Amino acid sequence: MLIGLGSNRGDRIAMMATAIGRLKRAGVSVRGVSPVYLTSPVGVAGQPWFHNAALAAETRFSPKSLLNLIHSIERGLGRTARKGWRTIDLDLLLHGSRVVADAGCVVPHPRFHERAFALAPAAATAPGAVHPVFSMTVRSLFAALHTRDRVRRCPRADQRRFRILLGSGGVHGGA
Repeated sequence: MLIGLGSNRGDRIAMMATAIGRLKRAGVSVRGVSPVYLTSPVGVAGQPWFHNAALAAETRFSPKSLLNLIHSIERGLGRTARKGWRTIDLDLLLHGSRVVADAGCVVPHPRFHERAFALAPAAATAPGAVHPVFSMTVRSLFAALHTRDRVRRCPRADQRRFRILLGSGGVHGGA
């Protein structure tokens, strides 16, 4: 399973680490976390760049239950808008080989294969994960992507801070 994380408001690195801590406390078993990337915003002009990351995990949650948990964590961390500036943005990118197209739950994420801000961190943490619709690895999807979106790894100091915060369970505590 892959979950994408992003933030472009407030302490972006702390917000992503806190979201991961809350996922862990809810029973999501994290297997790997990507480095942090700095990415240009897509689809909405005039907002700050995002910090993005991805986590590879295992869970007993169904896709719909996991999506409900994700939305609850987003609300708990101050997410109000679906577009525009975001304190936190969590996306269920892949849930193993499952394909779900239900009202309110679509897995794999419908635009995952088109978005450098999601593919770059996903390829860094789970390069061999296979997209069940395209039968391609995440690494292959990222390599084949042609986009003008800008993605670059954050500086070492930001990477170090992210790892420290992950080790402490984030900074905003609580579930």
